[in-house]
Order: sequence, then structure tokens, then C-alpha cells
Amino acid sequence: MIEYTQDISALSEEQLDGFFVGWPAAPDPARHLEILRASYRVWLAMDGGRCVGFINALSDGIFYAFLPLLEVRPQYQGRGIGKELVRRMVESLGGLYGVDIVCDEEIAPFYAKLGFARCCGMVRRNI
Repeated sequence: MIEYTQDISALSEEQLDGFFVGWPAAPDPARHLEILRASYRVWLAMDGGRCVGFINALSDGIFYAFLPLLEVRPQYQGRGIGKELVRRMVESLGGLYGVDIVCDEEIAPFYAKLGFARCCGMVRRNI
């Protein structure tokens, strides 16, 4: 049974191995843990002691938030875990004016079903 938590205090690098499948410059588990610890908010999907999904937010806590990462392990995809992580994150961010996501084109329909709208944006990535 999948459990959702915001508590990352006991999360270890070993529990984060196996994410970022197909990324050209993926963070290793140690860097991944640093990212989550430095985030404004985090939600984890846990299957027993195994982290099977996560989402994080960067925010000023007043006006705006950005959701840079949402990942669900490939063998757990298609079970509604990503949808539930997004739902919980948006709810936990309360009434902020804006919550932005940047995603690849093929993922846009997933976010559209969750109430997000397309907008024009620019990115720079050091890959």
C-alpha cells in the first residue's frame, strides 16, 4: 500500500536510487537527497521503506511556487501516484497566486488533466 508523507527526515540516499530514468544529466542519489532537503516542500510516495515517487516545490512561500521535479519509479507508473503527489503538493501550497511547472511536450497532457494551463516560457539548462 502506498503511503504519502512530507517527512523526509529518515530518507536515505539508498532509498533514492533508480530515479531519473533517461535523463541526460541525472543527479545521483546523494545530490537528489540534497535537492529534497533544500526544497520548500516535498511529498514522498512510500511503499514500505522504499521511496517510489516524489515531488518538490521551490517557493517564496508568499506569492509563487515552482514544481521542478515529479518522478515515479517506472514499475509504479500508471497507478495514480503522480496524480496524487501533484494533488497533495498543490493543496499544501495553499492559495499562492501561481504554481508553475515546466515539462516536456509529451507530459503536458498529464498536467492539463490536473488543472494546469499552457503558457510561454523559456529555460536554460546546463547539461
